[in-house]
Amino acid sequence: MTTGHRADAAATVIIGHRVRPGMELEYEKWQEEVTAAAARYPGHLGAEVSPPTDLQPDWVVVYRFDSVAHLQAWINGATRQRLLDIGQKFFDGPGTQQVISGGTQPTDPLVTVVVTHRVHPDQVDDFLRWQRDMSEEEGKFPGFRGTEIFRPIEGLQDEWTTLYRYDNAEHLDAWLTSEKRRQMLAEGERFNDFKLRTIDNSFGSWFAFEENGREAPPPSETKTAIAVWVGLYPTVVLLALALSPLKWPIWLGLLVGNLLSSFVMSFFTMPYYVNRLLRRWLWPAPDAPPVRTNLVGLGIVAAALGFWAVVFYLVTRQFWTLP
Repeated sequence: MTTGHRADAAATVIIGHRVRPGMELEYEKWQEEVTAAAARYPGHLGAEVSPPTDLQPDWVVVYRFDSVAHLQAWINGATRQRLLDIGQKFFDGPGTQQVISGGTQPTDPLVTVVVTHRVHPDQVDDFLRWQRDMSEEEGKFPGFRGTEIFRPIEGLQDEWTTLYRYDNAEHLDAWLTSEKRRQMLAEGERFNDFKLRTIDNSFGSWFAFEENGREAPPPSETKTAIAVWVGLYPTVVLLALALSPLKWPIWLGLLVGNLLSSFVMSFFTMPYYVNRLLRRWLWPAPDAPPVRTNLVGLGIVAAALGFWAVVFYLVTRQFWTLP
């Protein structure tokens, strides 16, 4: 379990709303406008909208910014306040909001629980000890993927926020309904002024933990370079084929092609092709045998590149001769 936040850390706000029955389509259109407005603010990193599920009764929207200051500018900005005034007619009751500072993106979506506590300043040490004990007990249950606690953010949020994650709803429910959790809640009775929300898969993609609760380390530089190679080769060749009928001079073709390949690699090739294809090699499980993992990973790399080489040979030599 980790605590605290840095002033320069990325910041995330989790907003939940109950939407009036029959107004879901109008709400979605309004939310698209809000999300687009947030994207125009400095420091915006991304947003996700998650509709209600059996596990998550509210509409949940997650905004992520590169700093608390930029997030605060969006939260308190006149643009958002104006849009909230317009959107009030869609809401069935008041919304909820939690702000946390820090966190990274994992490879798999998991089930996330967000708990906010109001803690008296004189009880902070006791609260942290109780949270550590709670985390140890959570870790004994199947499917636990980690926990993290965030301090209040001055001027933005007074509550402490705790996140903990499980691999699926069944494992989460086993913990939430367990006798051990009831015992832990009884031991922390003085901290019973809390709100708990379960958020289904989409929010899980904003936070990464290993099995023991620490943030997962990034792949090595060598693995990263090879992974980029796997994505870059088909991207560059496909773009070259697409642009070749234009017969641009090489300096212009490379200028435009490099720009397009940067966007395609960032928003499609890496997240939807390479990271999924090489996930077990780039982020192996803690108990995975290193030698076997690397052999399998390099085998997948060779197979993928070989596949594309054959496809492009057939396209450019057998079916189509480039000018």
